[in-house]
Amino acid sequence: MDVWRAMQDRGMEELIFCQDQKSGLKAVIALHSTKLGPALGGCRLWSYASEQEAIEDAMKLAKGMTYKAAISGLPYGGGKAVVLKHVGMRRDAAFAALGRFIERLHGEYITGVDLGTTPQDMDQINRETRHVTDQSGTLGATGNFTAEMTAYGVFLGIQTSLTCKYGLTDMKGVRIALQGLGKVGYALARRLHQAGAQLIVSDIDPGKISQAVQEFNALPVSSENIHLHSCEVYAPCAMGGTLTHLSIPQLSCGIVAGAANNQLADEQLCDMLEQRNILYAPDYAINAGGILSTGAELAGTGARGATAAVEKIPGTLKHLYEYARKNGITTASAADTIAEAKFA
Repeated sequence: MDVWRAMQDRGMEELIFCQDQKSGLKAVIALHSTKLGPALGGCRLWSYASEQEAIEDAMKLAKGMTYKAAISGLPYGGGKAVVLKHVGMRRDAAFAALGRFIERLHGEYITGVDLGTTPQDMDQINRETRHVTDQSGTLGATGNFTAEMTAYGVFLGIQTSLTCKYGLTDMKGVRIALQGLGKVGYALARRLHQAGAQLIVSDIDPGKISQAVQEFNALPVSSENIHLHSCEVYAPCAMGGTLTHLSIPQLSCGIVAGAANNQLADEQLCDMLEQRNILYAPDYAINAGGILSTGAELAGTGARGATAAVEKIPGTLKHLYEYARKNGITTASAADTIAEAKFA
């Protein structure tokens, strides 16, 4: 892997490799931009197939956080930390060691909970640095607050997209294929069910599928085939990259709007969605509830401030949909243009 070329291609500012032999920590901190303020982005713990995959994931996620913060009007840039999960790593000690690396950045990067990490992990980081959120006792560590806010934003975004695409003002009878029933996906499923939507669900955990079938009367399908089902909305809510050159031609929906990050395997694939007359809600615009909640925590505006910020997501989507229509470009290009104008 040509690291310098990869950084240049993604416009990265810094890439920090962290290693602590005593705890077994192996981590990468990627800082995409600090133009608008400190780089904000969670810490992910994952079993990567290779070190190269971990580096690429960190950079891609960090860039997404820059755009997410900018389009949401937050005074932050984008960053991400990924910790390579492996046998022999002493978890508490590893996250404390990561805290020491973050402290050396003198506030350039603020981390928090992400896929695979917990408030307890943030407590360990907090032993070594104050540049962390979601530790015990904070708003982000209260129940599933951040996940609920992310789900709320996606729910509002789906409502907005249904109005823009079909002129619908409610979700009664609307078929929504929801791929992934994690904390955000399940919270979204609950809101959609309460609004009268008909759910089609998939997850790698059979227990979560059974629970959704029982609680929401959802139709269970396999993760490999959920995108094939006829529906109004396809909502990717698991890992990114599910929209590919192979899967997009197989879609049987009018809207793609979900909580997953980096849903497009290739940024140019939005052209293919446009050609198929599928309305795409850019992921970092619709799933910004998490970063908006963190912004509220850092600003001290509490749950009420977070909710008010999330309720601005429909306005953001309406603006970028209209911008795309007026300028004859894809919604992904519109979102990028709007975000880039804020941090250029």
